[in-house]
Amino acid sequence: MDAAKDSSIQQSRFINHFQQLCEIVAKLRAPSGCPWDREQTHESLLPALIEEAYEIAGAVRAKDDVNFREELGDLLLLIVMHAEIAREAGRFNIDDVLSDVTKKLIRRHPHVFGKSDVRDSGAVLKQWESIKRTEKTSKHYLDDLPAALPALVRAQKAQSKAARVNFDWASVRDVIAKVEEELGELKDALASENRQSIEDEIGDLLFAIVNLARKCELDAESTLQTATDKFVARFNRLEDELQARGKRLGDVDLAELDAIWNEIKKTSNTQHPTSNLDSF
Repeated sequence: MDAAKDSSIQQSRFINHFQQLCEIVAKLRAPSGCPWDREQTHESLLPALIEEAYEIAGAVRAKDDVNFREELGDLLLLIVMHAEIAREAGRFNIDDVLSDVTKKLIRRHPHVFGKSDVRDSGAVLKQWESIKRTEKTSKHYLDDLPAALPALVRAQKAQSKAARVNFDWASVRDVIAKVEEELGELKDALASENRQSIEDEIGDLLFAIVNLARKCELDAESTLQTATDKFVARFNRLEDELQARGKRLGDVDLAELDAIWNEIKKTSNTQHPTSNLDSF
């Protein structure tokens, strides 16, 4: 079978499967369909939409392709469901969604579909932002920053967008200096025992640390997830060690817990000598 024919067959299968999914969702939402699906609204589906996105992220981090594939399907189902709810209200349908995103991709990639000659990813991002600004009617550049994003994600997105219009630190060293400055201000706030000042300075310190992650070309959310996963794994080992000694959490003082913890860290560092996250 030649490549062109094989591609045509695959495209036909995709169209059939996607059409079948849309038809199933429409049937579930029909008067004779599923009572639960018929009751759903954009608002009621929001928690599931957010949950599925996190489950996809978890599958990616775990390198679990079976789960990843399933979670992508669940997310696609929710997208089709939202589009069907909008279609029923006469606002738009799934075809409009696909048409809009297709046109946007072509419009924002003139270096692929047009005559722009940008060549590196940094220039591509700046071009993307420039094109996006001509399309938006927002008063300010950061007005379209979603308020519902997780705090770390929102902070890094704000910083990245600012950097694309040249509002950025020159180097990692400069950001480290800013982190140290914010830590000093936090110490002063703690000494003053002013709760509002302490909250403000902790926020500024967190924001600076997110900036440091960004400047190191790391995703702050993923980096913290990895660190938290490591903490949980080590704490589980701590609990196992206590059980092996016939003891339980809550019945042991800090000195003994700390001694066991340090032993666990030593073995972890031996197993992963190149890790940059051994901070606990």
